[in-house]
Amino acid sequence: MEEKGEDTSFEAAMKRLEQIVEMLSEGNLTLDDSLKVFEEGMDLCRLCNKKLDEAEYKVEKLVEREEGELNIEEFEVEE
Repeated sequence: MEEKGEDTSFEAAMKRLEQIVEMLSEGNLTLDDSLKVFEEGMDLCRLCNKKLDEAEYKVEKLVEREEGELNIEEFEVEE
């Protein structure tokens, strides 16, 4: 199990989350291993949410009105 920190990219975290979901879905892990992997997944989920919040904040700051004031515009992510 790899240590995931703030320097982990969003894409790497999402890829690892996909692996964790697959591992848990297969049902081949012991209870202890399942709990460890689930905990890692929750940590990665929090990391991804934080990175998405940071990205949203940056996008909001970059969108400017003609007068130079910030214009916060909502955007939708296609799934």
